[in-house]
Amino acid sequence: MSAGNLIDGRAIAQQIHSETAVRAAALASRGLLPGLAFIRVGEDPASQVYVGMKEKKAKELSILSTTHVLAASTAQAELLQLIDRLNIDARYHGILVQAPLPRQIDAPTVYSAVSPAKDVDGFHPLNVGKLMMGDPNGFLPCTPAGVHELLIRSQIPLDGSEVVILGRGNIVGKPMAAILMQKTRHANCTVTVVHSGTRDAAMHCRRADIVIAALGVPEFLKADMIRPGAVVIDVGVNRVSDPSSKTGTKLVGDVAFAEVQPKAGWITPNPGGVGPMTIAMLLANTVRAAERAIES
Repeated sequence: MSAGNLIDGRAIAQQIHSETAVRAAALASRGLLPGLAFIRVGEDPASQVYVGMKEKKAKELSILSTTHVLAASTAQAELLQLIDRLNIDARYHGILVQAPLPRQIDAPTVYSAVSPAKDVDGFHPLNVGKLMMGDPNGFLPCTPAGVHELLIRSQIPLDGSEVVILGRGNIVGKPMAAILMQKTRHANCTVTVVHSGTRDAAMHCRRADIVIAALGVPEFLKADMIRPGAVVIDVGVNRVSDPSSKTGTKLVGDVAFAEVQPKAGWITPNPGGVGPMTIAMLLANTVRAAERAIES
């Protein structure tokens, strides 16, 4: 299979950004500027980059964004106080607490403190529950929602498809399974979640129409683990040693791309696949939150 089987996440994300910009302009014509507050705790280099990318794109779409940076030693109570203030600040329709958080802070407690109406990351238990129940009024977590849009907009058949998800994490694996198993349009899949306790991961992957790799193991999915023509989505971001690079490291996905691509029907590059979609869905969720605020 040639490079023609690549799913271009950047191009699809730009489609969504264009749609979001139109919606944001419609709100602006009614006197409302969508607002998004970022919270970053500590100076994790990757977090700085990710928040910076989100801020830049928000500005391009005329979304107000402000980043609150707290020291890595910040107590959980101080972080919760900041979230409380942002919950009642009408300038912000979305709040994002950037992961990872320092050890002294309990992530589930923090995510639960964000108002469900401003939980544009989709991590509040209320929004998680709505997803599980098939309630469309909740916010979907951005990465699995982005993967779903990649599949839909690439016209990948979903109804009745066999899907294997590698990884059962709360950020991607579990919500991804919930999205795809819903009895609704652009879903209705038969989903298998493969994880560290699975006896024969390759056996499950080889029968799948679609494999979504999100387990955080560098280049785990090999060519002999998929059937010819399968759709492969690589969510992984892993830093591995690379003596030939200036930094001594490089980023790779969960898929051994070079060997899997020729066998796959469609495949996401990494980078340029899922990553841009996560930002696109975050900003779409923010505008959606602002739309709800003006309607309430």
